[in-house]
Amino acid sequence: MSKFKEALERGKEAHRQQEKRIRNDKADAQMTDFGAQARAWLNDIAVTSLEAARAEVAGEVTIYIDTTPRREVKALTPSLRFQIYREGLEKTARKTFTVRVQLSGEASVSSPGMVAEDVGHIGDRSAERFRNLLVKLIEDAAKGP
Repeated sequence: MSKFKEALERGKEAHRQQEKRIRNDKADAQMTDFGAQARAWLNDIAVTSLEAARAEVAGEVTIYIDTTPRREVKALTPSLRFQIYREGLEKTARKTFTVRVQLSGEASVSSPGMVAEDVGHIGDRSAERFRNLLVKLIEDAAKGP
């Protein structure tokens, strides 16, 4: 009888381990999916908007886009950095902004000395909020320090 109980316990334990592995695999797949969605939002919305703005204001304001911050190449929450500055200004007058996607899916733009501004959710494929903020930042850079 004790051999039967041991076999039953081993079967229950194997079942629990299998369920745990399945849950972990699902969580890993969701995190991988989130990272892909966040990178897609950054490329489709943020980078596209920045490149369009760069072409629009060429000659007056420079927009430099760094899509792969070195320390965040494999980060769970991807981000990108960009700089906006007037033509001819020294490097010290450049202001660097970071577009970051949080685990909640909310995207925000921040820089030193600036409160992070919400620019939407990665599930919402509209670029309107990001573009409106970008226009404001470009106007501020065009005014000067």
